[in-house]
Amino acid sequence: MHPPLLDPHAGPDALPGAVLLDARTGADVYAAGHLRGALHADLERHLSTASEPGTDPARGGRHPLPPLERWRAQVGAWGIGPETPVVVYDDKSGANAAARVWWMLRALGHRAVRVLDGGLQAAVAAGWELSTEVARPMAVRPYPADAWQLPTVDATAVDALRSQPHARVVDVRAGPRYRGETEPLDPIAGHIPGAVNLPFTENLEGSRFKSPEALRAQYLALLGDVAPERLVVHCGSGVTACHTLLAMEVAGLPGAALYVGSWSEWCRQPRPRA
Repeated sequence: MHPPLLDPHAGPDALPGAVLLDARTGADVYAAGHLRGALHADLERHLSTASEPGTDPARGGRHPLPPLERWRAQVGAWGIGPETPVVVYDDKSGANAAARVWWMLRALGHRAVRVLDGGLQAAVAAGWELSTEVARPMAVRPYPADAWQLPTVDATAVDALRSQPHARVVDVRAGPRYRGETEPLDPIAGHIPGAVNLPFTENLEGSRFKSPEALRAQYLALLGDVAPERLVVHCGSGVTACHTLLAMEVAGLPGAALYVGSWSEWCRQPRPRA
């Protein structure tokens, strides 16, 4: 069993041979300083097809998953094989985009991946070294996987599930965005009718994840009589939703599906809005 979180006080040598991934967005951010030995896993270039010409948010949202073959090749290029321990961090308490990396690796079937709880700030406070040296990976073969192994749903499935009594759709964006009071990123404000709101920030106590017991109580209250496998999690573009999927894993409640396109796709399609 591989716990999904790593306490930064365990130190950088807690997992010998681990590949360390910096999931903050932007090459300039990485170049300005990162944890020593970390490789850069960029949301726009590595974790989605957002930067590719012709990407249409109405078909897949603002951060569509890359094709499986490309992701397998990228993981191998970072030197990650089936037995390689991986530690991922960002500077947003896992929300952008360490949890997305965690989910994407788990979706390949990779078990030995952990998010650094508290991220860059907590690691530095615990004595991890910063560096501006660009790490050079020891590439291996593309990761052996023939399908995404964690559940995802598309907009059509969400439309069918959102009114079913034994399913639940949860929107993890901040309350004002869910209520349609503001929308900084997408052209239309609001939410998917029938979706309930539990912001991903509720997974945190300060900059760290709540205890497994607190998270379990929180999500059992959300689920009611709905099984975790009947829960669909979404956000704006399928990134911070992974934070909630990670929290549910910490809580011992795995199995929920990710709606990758999320509100950024839904609001651009001729679908009902609330």
